[in-house]
Amino acid sequence: MKSLLRIPCFTAVVLAICSALGQQTETYELAPINYSSTEPRDAVARLQKRIASGSIQIGEGGRQIVQTLLHELKIPVESQILVYSKTSFQRDRIHPSHPRALFFGDTCYVGWVPSGLVEVTTIDPILGPIFYSLDPNSTSANTKHTFVRDSDCLRCHGGNFIRGIPGVFARSVFTSEEGEPLLRFGTEIVDFRTPFTNRWGGWYVTGKHGIALHRGNVMARQKDDQVVVDFREGANITDLSRFFDTSAYLTNSSDIVALMVFEHQLAMQNTLTRASLNSRRMLDYQQKLQHDLKEAVTEEPAYESVKSVFDSAAREVVDDLLFKDEAQLPDGIEGAPAFQRVFTANAPRTAGGDSLKDFQLQGRLFKNRCSYLIYSDVFRGLPKPLMKRVCERLSRAIRTADPDPRYSYLGNEERSRIVSILRETYPDLQLVD
Repeated sequence: MKSLLRIPCFTAVVLAICSALGQQTETYELAPINYSSTEPRDAVARLQKRIASGSIQIGEGGRQIVQTLLHELKIPVESQILVYSKTSFQRDRIHPSHPRALFFGDTCYVGWVPSGLVEVTTIDPILGPIFYSLDPNSTSANTKHTFVRDSDCLRCHGGNFIRGIPGVFARSVFTSEEGEPLLRFGTEIVDFRTPFTNRWGGWYVTGKHGIALHRGNVMARQKDDQVVVDFREGANITDLSRFFDTSAYLTNSSDIVALMVFEHQLAMQNTLTRASLNSRRMLDYQQKLQHDLKEAVTEEPAYESVKSVFDSAAREVVDDLLFKDEAQLPDGIEGAPAFQRVFTANAPRTAGGDSLKDFQLQGRLFKNRCSYLIYSDVFRGLPKPLMKRVCERLSRAIRTADPDPRYSYLGNEERSRIVSILRETYPDLQLVD
């Protein structure tokens, strides 16, 4: 007889509907950010111009269009991960036998449900994530092969599941055999701090992970106000063909290591977006006040309230850069070598071969715990007063002599490697001796 894990029902709070909450005007829609009315400077905006000029043909049908997008946006097909919970606006097309595929590079994401819409999210260096959709089945000359900036995504990606920014996120949720999220039993935003045991409810997961259990690959059911699920049935799965016809997808995997990289990347990008937008907003507030008070208008934080926001933002950025409070990974993590090869192929490396993309997969995800998104345009585009504070805090954290005790989990050998990698591969980064 199977031993079933029974988890009590959460009764305190019922989740509000995203569309209802989305009626409020978010601060990022106001000056100086003006998110929706500002023309983005992202990869899709550039790609759309090439499509319109006829210099590129993206093909016909969802599968071909997705393949073209992956090539043009430099997203590896090996990054494919699959979600079967009905937790996107294409919920009517999603089912455990017909999951939604997601692909990602360092700054772009492509989502696709076969026979459905193609979704693209890119990271604008100033605005943060920009959400687009394209209908491969459109027959209109005006909309065929046209990316539409999709405001519907902001109902959930605009501050309801993360704090007051346009953001990207992944959820773990108990899911029925029909793909319906059993929300009364809780839902969790997943990032690199989430315990391994709480991850991937509603997701397919391929790869090995020893005796540890996660929530992927299994369907839950409700019985007597409890959720009943046997997590052992989803453990150490390397072949998804028993769940659905994998030939409809670009690969037959939903790699465990790709999922963990994806989760760190989402968290890091949200932190960078939040830090950037909050700092720009506060500096704009200060400069307007200085103008009204006939004071000298400065580019540096002058008021204590503004300094506090900048200091807090710098702390949050460095915390995520250095994987502070990362959840312990179990022994026995084995993902697909193909994903790991393509992910590390473009990594900036030292002459000795070290990079910020090197995997460890024993206890933690990366060998050198400083996020590779430090090279991203959104990091490089942080407001100068914020970047100065980030560099100062980062320098104190990774120096081997009298380092910041907040980051005591980093040993001197790892600190030394991180310093060497950054000095050799990112010479413009203003580390403080």
